[in-house]
Amino acid sequence: MAAAAVMVSSASGLLAMLQEPAAELKLHALANLNSLVHVFWPEISTSVPAIESLYEDEEFDQRQLAALVVSKVFYYLGELDDSLSYALGAGPLFDPSEGSDYAQTLLAKALDEYASIRSKSLKAAGEGDEKMDPRLEAIVERMLDKCILDGKYQQAMGMSLECKRLDKLEEAISRSDNLNGSLSYSIILSHQYVSHREYRCEILRCLVKIYQTLPNPDYLSICQCLMFLGEPETVGNILGKLLSGSKDDALLAFQIAFDLVENENQAFLLNVKNHLDTLSLQTSAQTLPSDQTAATEPSGDAQMTDDAITPNGNAHTVDPNEVAHADRLTKIKGILSGETSIQLTLQFLYSHNRSDLLILKTIKQALEMRNSVCHSATICSNAIMHAGTTVDTFLRENLEWLSRATNWAKFSATAGLGVIHRGHLTQGRALMAPYLPQSGAASGGSPYSEGGALYALGLIHANHGEGIKQFLRESLRNTSSEVVQHGACLGLGLAALGTADEEIFEDVKNILYTDSAVAGEAAGIGMGLLMAGTASEKAGEMLAYAHDTQHEKIIRGLSLGIALTVYGREEEADTLIEQMTRDQDPILRYGGMYALALAYRGTANNKAIHQLLHFAVSDVSDDVRRTAVLALGFVLYNEPEQTPRIVSLLSESYNPHVRYGAALAVGISCAGTGLSDAISLLEPLTSDVVDFVRQGALIAMAMVMIQTNESYDSRVGTFRRQLEKIILDKHEDTMSKMGAIMATGILDAGGRNVTIRLQSRSKHDKLTAVVGLAVFTQFWYWYPLTYFISLAFSPTAFIGLNSDLKVPKFEFLSNTKPSLFDYPKPTTQQTTTASVKLPTAILSTYAKAKSRAKKEAESKAQEKAEAPPSEDASTSMQVDGVAEKKAPEPEPTFQILTNPARVVPAQEKFIKFLEGGRYEPVKLAPSGFVLLRDLKPTETEELVLTDAPATQATNAAAATAGQQGSGAAAMAVDEEPLPPQPFEYTS
Repeated sequence: MAAAAVMVSSASGLLAMLQEPAAELKLHALANLNSLVHVFWPEISTSVPAIESLYEDEEFDQRQLAALVVSKVFYYLGELDDSLSYALGAGPLFDPSEGSDYAQTLLAKALDEYASIRSKSLKAAGEGDEKMDPRLEAIVERMLDKCILDGKYQQAMGMSLECKRLDKLEEAISRSDNLNGSLSYSIILSHQYVSHREYRCEILRCLVKIYQTLPNPDYLSICQCLMFLGEPETVGNILGKLLSGSKDDALLAFQIAFDLVENENQAFLLNVKNHLDTLSLQTSAQTLPSDQTAATEPSGDAQMTDDAITPNGNAHTVDPNEVAHADRLTKIKGILSGETSIQLTLQFLYSHNRSDLLILKTIKQALEMRNSVCHSATICSNAIMHAGTTVDTFLRENLEWLSRATNWAKFSATAGLGVIHRGHLTQGRALMAPYLPQSGAASGGSPYSEGGALYALGLIHANHGEGIKQFLRESLRNTSSEVVQHGACLGLGLAALGTADEEIFEDVKNILYTDSAVAGEAAGIGMGLLMAGTASEKAGEMLAYAHDTQHEKIIRGLSLGIALTVYGREEEADTLIEQMTRDQDPILRYGGMYALALAYRGTANNKAIHQLLHFAVSDVSDDVRRTAVLALGFVLYNEPEQTPRIVSLLSESYNPHVRYGAALAVGISCAGTGLSDAISLLEPLTSDVVDFVRQGALIAMAMVMIQTNESYDSRVGTFRRQLEKIILDKHEDTMSKMGAIMATGILDAGGRNVTIRLQSRSKHDKLTAVVGLAVFTQFWYWYPLTYFISLAFSPTAFIGLNSDLKVPKFEFLSNTKPSLFDYPKPTTQQTTTASVKLPTAILSTYAKAKSRAKKEAESKAQEKAEAPPSEDASTSMQVDGVAEKKAPEPEPTFQILTNPARVVPAQEKFIKFLEGGRYEPVKLAPSGFVLLRDLKPTETEELVLTDAPATQATNAAAATAGQQGSGAAAMAVDEEPLPPQPFEYTS
C-alpha cells in the first residue's frame, strides 16, 4: 500500500470516484484522500463542495470521514474556523492526542474557542451556555481527562484555568502527587495569567476550599488568598484558632501576621485586629462566670494594650493558659498594627546605617549660593539617603546653610525630617514639636514650617496613623493658612491611607470647597489617598468639582486623587477611565492615564498596555503623552524584563516628553532589579540633549541600581562617577544637576539598607509603595511631593524573631562571594577632589632627567642580579622576595551572615539555612521577618539588636553615635580627619 501511495502523482482519479453511485467506491476514495491530503490538498480543494455534500448526506454512513477530509483541506488553506467546525463533525475520527501539526493546531484552536465562549457565559449569565457546541466541550474534556490520567497535572491545571473549568482544576489538584505544590502553582497562575479580577477571586475561593480539606492546611497561603478576597473575619478566625493552639501554632500565627502586614493594606489589617478583639471578648464571656465578667474585662483590656502582661489582683484565679493566650493576643495585635515591624525596622536601619556624609558635603560645597532648586534637592537627597535611620547629623552640622531655605523650600526642608524619622511612631510628634502649629492665636511660627511639620507627621505615620489622625484633624480645622492646610491635607491622606474614613474625608472636602489653589491641590490628593483602592462613589463628586473649578492646581490634584481611588480595581474602573480619557481637559486625561496605570497595576494587562501606547503616540498634549508612557511602568512592574523591550522605540522618540516618560517607566517597573537591559536603555538617555530628559534618566537609573554595587555590575561605579561629574560641573543645567543630586540620594537610600519594592515577597501588590511612587512622579509639578518615594522603600533585611518577638543570635549562609553584595566603598577626601584637580605641568628637561634616572636604575638592578649574592644578602633577598610575591588571599566563596543581616534582592537566591543549629525558620524565606522555632528551649538565649534610636526629641547625640557605629562611611563631617592612633616606627 505504501509503495502504491508513492506512485500516485495526482488525486484526480480518487476525486472522480466521489461521483460514482456505489458507496464502496466513495469510501475507498475518501480513505485514500485522507491519507494523501497533506500532498494533494491544492488539487483536492477544488472538489471540497463534493466532499461537503457527502458529509451533509445523512444516508451516507461514512459522513464523519468526509468531514475529516474537508477539515484537513481547510487546515492547509489556513481557514482554521471552518477546519475546526468540520473536525468536530468527524467525531471520534478526529484524535486531538495524535502528535501531528494538524491535530495540535486544531486542539489549540478548540481550547481558545471554548475559553472564549466560557468567558462570555461568565459575563452574560446563561447566554454562552446556549452557544456551546457539545462536540467542542467533549473534545476539551477528553483532553483534560487525558492530561490528568497521564500525570501531566500542571498542564491540566493551566488548561482548566484557561477554559474556566474549576471542577477540572479541583480534580487535577486533588489527584496530583504534591498537593501543596499544585496549590501554590495554581495561585501563581491565577495572579500571572488570569486577567479578570472576578474570575481570579473564584479561583482563589476554590483553592481555599481545597486547602481547608487538607489534614495540615497551609495557613500562610490560605490567609494570603483570603486577603486578596477581602475576608478579614475568616483570617481573624484562623489566627484566633492558631493562638489558642501550641507554641508552634502561635509562631505560625505571628508569621502570618507579619506576611499580611508586608502587603500594606491598612484597612484590612484594622478589620482583622478588630475581629480578634471581638473573638477575645466572646471567649472571655464564655469562660468567666457571669458575676466576674464585669470585674475582669477592664483589666483584660488593659492587658491587651500593655507591652507585657502584668498580674493583677485576680491572678490566682486566672488559668495560665489564658494568660499565655492574652500575651500572644497582645503580640499579634502589635504585629497587625504595624508597630512591631516598624520598631524592628527602625532599629535595623539605625544600627546598620552606612550613609556617606562626605558625598553630601561634596554636593553642598559644589553648589552655587543662589541656586535654590539645587539647595532644596540637596535637602531632599539627604532625607532620602537617611530615610528611616533617624540620623539627622548633616542638618544639625549645617544649620546656617539650611536656614537659607525660605517659603516653600522651608516647607520641604521641614517635611524632610518626616522621611528621616519615618516609623518613629512613639516620638514622632515630640520630634516635630518645635515646628508644629501651637494652640492659641499667638503661635507666631512660620506657616511654611508648620505646614511642612504636619506633612512630616503624615510621612512618619504613613499607613499607620491611628495615633496621629485626631491631632492632624484638629490642626486642619484650627488654621486658615492655605500653606498649613496644604501640609495637613497631605499628612491626613498619608496617615489614613486607604481607610475610607468618612469624617476625615468631609474635613478635607471642606478645604477643597474653599477653592484655594494651594490648599485645594493637596486636598484633592489627600481625598484620593483616603479612598485609595475603594472605587468609592466619591470619585464622581471629585470629577464634578474638577469640571467646575478654574484652578489648574486643583484639577491636577483631583485628577490624581480620582486615579488613586480605583487602585487595583481593574475592569471595574473601566467606566471611570473611559470618562476621564475622553475628557476635553488635558489635565483630566492626564489623570486618566494614572487611573489606567493604578487600576491595572502589576497585571501586564494587554488591554491596558494597548490603550496607554495609543495615547502615548496620539494625544495632542505632551503632558498626557509623557504620562501615558510613564504609566506603562506601573502596569508592567510584575514583568520588569518586558518593559525595556516595550518602551525601547519610545525612548528614541523625537518628543522629549515621551523619552522622559520612557525613562521613568523603566525606572518604576525595574526598580531595585539592577536589570542589565534597563541600564542599557537608560545609559544614552542620561546624556540626552534635553535637560529634563537627562534628569528623568538619572533618577530612573538610580531607582534601577539601588542596592547594586560595582562588583555586581561595573556600570554602577561609572554611574556614580557620572553623577559626581554633573554635580561638580559649574556649567551643567540646573535640571540635570537636580536629577543627579536626587539620584545620589536614591542610590544610597535608607543608609544603603533599603530598596524600592512594589510587590511583597508573596507577590501581592504593596498599596503604600505603588501609591507612593505614583505621587512621587508628580515632582514634575510640585517638588515637595518628592518625599512620597520613601513610601516605596522596603528594608533589605533578614530579621529572625523568637516566640517573644526578640531577635536571637542566629547564623545562616550566603552561598556566594561577599563582595558581590557588599556595601559600596566609602568615598574619601582624595577621590572627591581628584576630578576637579588641574593636571600638573611637566617641563621637557624634567622628563629627560626622569628618563635618564630610570635607565640608570634599570642597569644597576641588572648588575645586582648578575653578581653572586653574599649569604646575608641572600637571606634578606629571600625574605623580601617572599614578601613581594605573596599573592592576595583569595576571596571566600561564601559568607556567614548573623541575624539581623542585610540581604539584597539579588542575593536572596544564594541564602541557605544551616542544619543542626538551635533555630529553625517557620517559613523558608530568604529575607523579611521570619519566625524562628527554638529547638533547644531549655538553654539560655543570646539576643541581639538591642540598640535603638533615642526615644527623646534630643537626637543629636544619638545621631552622632549612630554615625560612629556605622563605620568610616558614616563618620561625622569635619574640616580635618581625626589623627591616627599612636604608633612606633621601626626601620
